[in-house]
Amino acid sequence: MLIRPFTPADLPAFLPVFHAVVDDGETYAYPEGLGDAEVARLWVEEPPGVTVVAVDEATGTLLGSAKTGPNRPGRGAHVATASFMVAEAARGRGVGRALGEWVLEHARSRGFAAMQFNAVVETNTAAVALWTALGFDVVGTVPRAFDSRRHGRVGLHVMHRAL
Repeated sequence: MLIRPFTPADLPAFLPVFHAVVDDGETYAYPEGLGDAEVARLWVEEPPGVTVVAVDEATGTLLGSAKTGPNRPGRGAHVATASFMVAEAARGRGVGRALGEWVLEHARSRGFAAMQFNAVVETNTAAVALWTALGFDVVGTVPRAFDSRRHGRVGLHVMHRAL
């Protein structure tokens, strides 16, 4: 697996991943039915942020993507944040972990003091387990803040780890 910067040429391969994740209704509060340009505006970070893709080196298949950058501007810019999407066919193959490790190292190398995830859906047990394994703690949960397609209104965890 190769993790490299997202390029405009990656957008056609990423769009089905984005739409499948959003349409599933279990992990992201993005609206359904967004056009290509709207997806690109939401997902592709401007500097100092960065968006990357994980691709299968043998086939060039896009396996997933991550974006990372400052959690907040100004006085909050010393804390990073990140978001992740993995193609359904690539789940369970370590893509999320590889992207998570990549963004942590990227943030550390850029001098960020910590990383914070603002909205990890509490019923997304795979993500919660992965982030916990990578050293994140749940520092709070906003009750009933996410309208899960399968579970109804569930909490959103705020997760944090020092770098």
